[in-house]
Amino acid sequence: MLDKAPDIKVIAAVRDGREAVQTSLALQPHVVVMDVAMPGLNGIEATRQIVAAQPAVRVLCLSMHADTRIVAGVLDAGAAGYLLKECVQEDLRSAIRTVAAHQVYLSPAIAGMMVHAFRTGRSDPPTSPFTQLTAREREVLQLIAEGHDTTETAMRLCLSVKTIGTHREHLRAKLQIHSLAGLIKYAIREGLNSLDA
Repeated sequence: MLDKAPDIKVIAAVRDGREAVQTSLALQPHVVVMDVAMPGLNGIEATRQIVAAQPAVRVLCLSMHADTRIVAGVLDAGAAGYLLKECVQEDLRSAIRTVAAHQVYLSPAIAGMMVHAFRTGRSDPPTSPFTQLTAREREVLQLIAEGHDTTETAMRLCLSVKTIGTHREHLRAKLQIHSLAGLIKYAIREGLNSLDA
């Protein structure tokens, strides 16, 4: 789809959020097209790391979620745009050009939702305990939701099993969720992972 656009050149494709951060640092693209639901390190956290390290890079996030909390999380992480996956075929090239021109792009449905929230006095998304989690706790939560046990999570993050256990306890306390199934459901609801990701 992008190869047909003479003014857009794809310089890399990656499999997960960590690789997206590493590749962005190495290649310094003008625009990163980021899936929100990526394995290992989700798109919101990857966006936050890319923008913190390279403020000039413009990130366009793709998601199947039309949820104000997720949109707010993406924009708060520094993304320049939010495109619903259902609109990708029609709008991807236009969205890339828009964010490359240092403007903000929102899918029409998302823009309409945000305008409606503003008009009805609900411009701020509902607060969530998720915003109180540290970046590391969000990473641990995502890996739990992806089915990784404590040992696997420790290996992936290069931390000790004891440290991961501490992060899990902090997650349970902050979120007031005490079962593994509850943590997984919460991660899916927050857009960290989806059942089909």
